[in-house]
Amino acid sequence: MQAYSHDNKELFQLISEGDEIAFRQLFHLYAPQFRAMALHITKTASVTEDILQETFLRLWISRDKLKEIEQPRSWLLRIVFYQCFTYLRKKAVHHKAMATLMPDEPVFSPEEDIAYAFMKAQVGVAVHQLPPQARRIYLLSREQGLKIPEIAAQLSLSPNTVKNSLVRSLHTIRKHLEQSGMLFPALILWLLRV
Repeated sequence: MQAYSHDNKELFQLISEGDEIAFRQLFHLYAPQFRAMALHITKTASVTEDILQETFLRLWISRDKLKEIEQPRSWLLRIVFYQCFTYLRKKAVHHKAMATLMPDEPVFSPEEDIAYAFMKAQVGVAVHQLPPQARRIYLLSREQGLKIPEIAAQLSLSPNTVKNSLVRSLHTIRKHLEQSGMLFPALILWLLRV
């Protein structure tokens, strides 16, 4: 493999021409720095890795525009910070929504209690219909509260396999709830949150 000893602007130029070696070199040059910054901001390793992937994916997808960029490192840093703060904003909105939906002392009417019990039963039916591995992954996530990397380690699977399985399972469960006439989106989102 050929390694380049160019500055960042020249690496951007080479990447703009589709040079994968230059792309890898730029990745290895900046990924450790960006990883440390993103981890410091998000405090979550899996989110940090997603941010790095997104940053370098955007770089590769936008390679036709790289020739115009005068400060490559600054441009990449902006993407990393944008991704970090987008994550934090979504997290804050999620927490605020949860606090609104689930106050310290929830008060439900008897009708709401019955609807919730029915929905919970329907979720149980949908979970029971999942393939065995998908059901196991879902239950480890929802009943035992394990995170994706913990489930992956316990089942000897890749984190992406676990995440994809959870996404498919949630889609199946939501579809089952819709077919059962459950039209309570906020409550469903709370119950099926990823």
